[in-house]
Amino acid sequence: MSQTLYLECYSGISGDMTVAALLDLGADQQLLKKALKSLPITGFETVISRVKKAGLDVCDFQVILDQDNHDHDMAYLHGDDHHHQGEKHTHHHLTEPGHYHPHQEKKNHSHDHRGLPEIVEIINQAQITDHAKALAIRIFSIIADAEAKAHGVDRERVHFHEVGAVDSIVDIVAVAVCLDNLDIRAVIVPEVYEGRGFVRCQHGTIPIPVLAVTHIAASHQLNLHITSTEGELITPTGAAIVAAIKTCDQLPRQFAIEKTGIGAGKRTYDRPSLLRAMLITDKSKKNGDIYKLETNIDDCGGEILGFVMERLFEAGARDVHYIPVYMKKNRPAYLLNVICSEADIETLEQIIFEETTTIGIRRIQMESIGLKRTIKRMLPGCYSVRKNRSLDRR
Repeated sequence: MSQTLYLECYSGISGDMTVAALLDLGADQQLLKKALKSLPITGFETVISRVKKAGLDVCDFQVILDQDNHDHDMAYLHGDDHHHQGEKHTHHHLTEPGHYHPHQEKKNHSHDHRGLPEIVEIINQAQITDHAKALAIRIFSIIADAEAKAHGVDRERVHFHEVGAVDSIVDIVAVAVCLDNLDIRAVIVPEVYEGRGFVRCQHGTIPIPVLAVTHIAASHQLNLHITSTEGELITPTGAAIVAAIKTCDQLPRQFAIEKTGIGAGKRTYDRPSLLRAMLITDKSKKNGDIYKLETNIDDCGGEILGFVMERLFEAGARDVHYIPVYMKKNRPAYLLNVICSEADIETLEQIIFEETTTIGIRRIQMESIGLKRTIKRMLPGCYSVRKNRSLDRR
């Protein structure tokens, strides 16, 4: 049975934090390890452990790479005066054969680079479900699109640094496998908290949120909340994960928490680096799915609206009425109101657009209360509606 996931991103989000939270939520560790072993790449190992964050016992997921990487170096990311514990963080960047990387000579080893097609091929060779493959590829595609836009080049020219690519492949595939294992199909992310300031990457020092994150947020309608924290809370991978899996940004008015998982990040700013994930069930009182469709019409005659009323009733409207109103410059007009169920909204709106001159309709979800009604036969061929004193809440 598919489940609804709520991600509480008050400390931002990254790939490893997401994996850890999903594991803490109950994703199968052995299944994940088997899936990651099937990846046709080397140079990494993973460690799943329990750690203490702000006194809480939480899950930690760590990708240990054979080669060091500046993306893990807090002093490099934020300057030598930053004394917080380092957190792995991958900033992808553009490369082409022969391009020089400042840290290559210092590290005294060469790095290959992978483009999106090569990464897609790696994911497709993994022994994971088709759904997990599709999700992992979608997350990587979102990152590639954002990086291409940030650097002003075609998506095909975006390459992922060898070390960073391994890191990201493992994190992203792990997220996809865990979500698939938990059978998550609906994900609610109301907002994602981000810090401020600057962070150092391959191309120099750049402002927070980094361009890849802002492009992802803009393209996928993510709700950002900028905090006073000096530092980067949202990684491009974390933003891409939210963009790929979010189905809603509104929590139910009432819900039950079935299970909670908390994943640890690797940084310590002025707030603990934690990502909380909850499996929830909507417990909001159902109100019969009553909606009101409302529109102002200032250039349509009453006889036309009478015809529209007939069509709306025939199409399932529960009630229809229109009343005279005065609009700007005292123009006489009509306010059309339609009461209907959620299932009939699309059909009724289509009728209103087809038969009237309106260019916009307001939708309002409503609650209703009324007396229970029963129909009783009083005389042959005659019926009477009897109102009971008990309330009928719909």
